[in-house]
Amino acid sequence: MNSLVRPAIVLFLLLTLLTGFAYPLVITAIAQLVFPHQAAGSLVMKDGKAVGSRIIGQSFSDPGHFWSRPSATGPWPYNARASSGSNQGPLNPALTDAVAARIAALRAADPDNKAPIPVDLVTASASGLDPDISVAAANYQAARVARVGGLKLEAVQALIAAHTRGRLLGVIGEPRINVLELNLALNSLK
Repeated sequence: MNSLVRPAIVLFLLLTLLTGFAYPLVITAIAQLVFPHQAAGSLVMKDGKAVGSRIIGQSFSDPGHFWSRPSATGPWPYNARASSGSNQGPLNPALTDAVAARIAALRAADPDNKAPIPVDLVTASASGLDPDISVAAANYQAARVARVGGLKLEAVQALIAAHTRGRLLGVIGEPRINVLELNLALNSLK
């Protein structure tokens, strides 16, 4: 019996050291060397202070700013420690109620806007942390942001165009806009 247990324990300890400590340390070191900004959280700095991250969304509810895609994380929105989708299917009453409430909030914030609401403004992403919105979602909000912020619509539309990032490698995904970066640029106009 001892001849079976001892090698198993030694192998367990060896693999624990290798995969639990050595491998993560090596990968972390490589990430810090090769991708230092991303490994540090892709922080967005303003006046020497971190105001957010390029890769984790934030909640914006002020009508004078662009609103982010809803978050499905708990217990609070954009909780990076609880990254996940809601797992609610299209027939789930909770999802239907949440989408209806989001539509009502968007309509209440801009009652004159009769355009169809882009889906990414009323549904969460799979991670619940998406920092980007579609160009359609930004354009949908442009008139409200301009009116509430006392800005010309053309200036807000120019900001949207300037902050639009194209598809990855020209073919993957859709054009998108980072909401935090767009709102920071918007603040500089006010």
